[in-house]
Amino acid sequence: MRLFRPLPFVGVLVVALLVAACGGTTGTSPSASAAPSGSGSADLFPVPISTQLVAGDNRFVFSFLDKQNQPVASPDQTASVQFIPQGQTAAVATGDGRFVWGIEDVRGVYVTNVKLPAAGAYTARFTTQLPGKAAETVDMQLDVLDKSSGIAVGDKAPASKTPTLGDVGGDVAKISSDKTPVQRFYETSVADAVAAKKPFVLVFATPKFCQSAQCGPTLDHVKNVVAKYPDVTVINVEPYQLQDKDGTLQPVTQGNPPQLVPVQSVLDWGITSEPWIFVVGGDGVVRGSFEGIIAEDELTASIDSVVKG
Repeated sequence: MRLFRPLPFVGVLVVALLVAACGGTTGTSPSASAAPSGSGSADLFPVPISTQLVAGDNRFVFSFLDKQNQPVASPDQTASVQFIPQGQTAAVATGDGRFVWGIEDVRGVYVTNVKLPAAGAYTARFTTQLPGKAAETVDMQLDVLDKSSGIAVGDKAPASKTPTLGDVGGDVAKISSDKTPVQRFYETSVADAVAAKKPFVLVFATPKFCQSAQCGPTLDHVKNVVAKYPDVTVINVEPYQLQDKDGTLQPVTQGNPPQLVPVQSVLDWGITSEPWIFVVGGDGVVRGSFEGIIAEDELTASIDSVVKG
């Protein structure tokens, strides 16, 4: 079973998302088709990017495809979503999408925060409007879980043993595929950060082997933000098993066709895609969880919440 579902808007897998649920059994489950609820046929189709929805608070990331299966989202395109429990007609949660660039001036997504009252089947009613065009509304069936399959906000941070510069004689190229690595990101293991009882930021990202093409841009946003917090521990973990071959990191694969193999900390934290960012307080409790794409002010606010109280 694949442990990671590539972020759908960045590759050919976007098509599969509109035909069937993609990834493992732990993610959201779009129905086999997205049906326009307004008059006429829809030109745009919603694509959930968040891999899970749960009862309670959710940070929900989504985008749209056009009829040519090309991603469509822009700063001047509005987007919102309503969640309607199956068998009911009234929405129990509504979120206005905030546009966020995934890769600056290339492609973006919408982010909203919604609180869902219970697990079960829901109709997600997406509404979007491009300048000068009529609004379009499209329904999609999504499943909401009782709880996250991985570590969520409010959970204790697992004390994972992750590689550090001390394990590789100070050679960062042996534990990071980042072309411009920040040394401080590899000085402390997660286990040591938890034991220190101080706030830390944990990033699962692999710029070279990322299945979503999003790790590098997201890691750059993290670098920009944490530069303002020199005293906060930051840990970047390559989510896949890597090996040094002729002085170059290469992924370990298994199966047919070959699949990347997750490291133990990925299993500890239960992440289902990459990149993924966690912000952990000095009490060892996760205070922020951000899948895939993050706005710098989102991360800043989350770090402030654990360093300033």
